[in-house]
Amino acid sequence: MLTIQYVPYSQVKNLDSDSRIKRLLRIVKEDKIVLMEGMLKPDEEAKLIQETMDMVNGKFKGVEVCTVQSQERMSVIKKSIFELLGTKSGMTIIGPASIIKEIKRDPNKIQLLTQTPKTRRK
Repeated sequence: MLTIQYVPYSQVKNLDSDSRIKRLLRIVKEDKIVLMEGMLKPDEEAKLIQETMDMVNGKFKGVEVCTVQSQERMSVIKKSIFELLGTKSGMTIIGPASIIKEIKRDPNKIQLLTQTPKTRRK
């Protein structure tokens, strides 16, 4: 069964970067795909990837991440403010690499290609 967990911006906006990343990774490690309202800052996304690389083992294969920005046109000043404060004008998809095979995006759609995780025989 494929499980997608929605994380509203209101649940992560007051967390510091480390807490936000830990919260998201906790969900992903439960073999769930996270659909988070808003976008991670570039340094947060880099830290998320670095932390998952340190966690890779036989059970946890890493994560796939896709950030999608809103198509709204914003002024340069507004974009700069959002970049400083973090933005909720977009979304972030994070899922376990054992489930997400590939994420494709284009201006009109996102394709999330999944695979059934292999279960170990006893």
